Amino acid sequence: MREELVKLSGLRRTFKGTFVRFGLKSGYMNVEKTVLLKDIIEEATGKVVTDHLWFSLGKRLALLNLQEGDVVSFDARVTKYVKGYRGRREDVDKPVMVDYRLSHPTKLVMLKKTVSMPLSVPRLEIMGSNPSVPLSMSSKQANLSQWL
Repeated sequence: MREELVKLSGLRRTFKGTFVRFGLKSGYMNVEKTVLLKDIIEEATGKVVTDHLWFSLGKRLALLNLQEGDVVSFDARVTKYVKGYRGRREDVDKPVMVDYRLSHPTKLVMLKKTVSMPLSVPRLEIMGSNPSVPLSMSSKQANLSQWL
């Protein structure tokens, strides 16, 4: 259980978290896109309230164009919910229990945008026109000195 969230039950506060990845969850009639945030911190106290949480990917979250490592600030209400398996199958071992979550996120703001690097970085040519023929030491030093 998320003990820090229990203390804030029913209250609306400002939090921030780091985006990890997108996911999917199956619903009654469709599959819904989700967002995983880690290291959720209450901004007023600076305390970590939970190590992770999942949000449904709504319009406002989608507009942020999230990438791994982005830090997002948002207001949310702390609510409790029931989790676990409530069906009739006896081979499923997920006990029913009460847990706490952040719901109704509003005022979503990007605090830190991660800059993505290109997958292939161009190689610096310091060997001359024919890479199989090594350059003399003074030529290498001359080519390297322009980058220092």
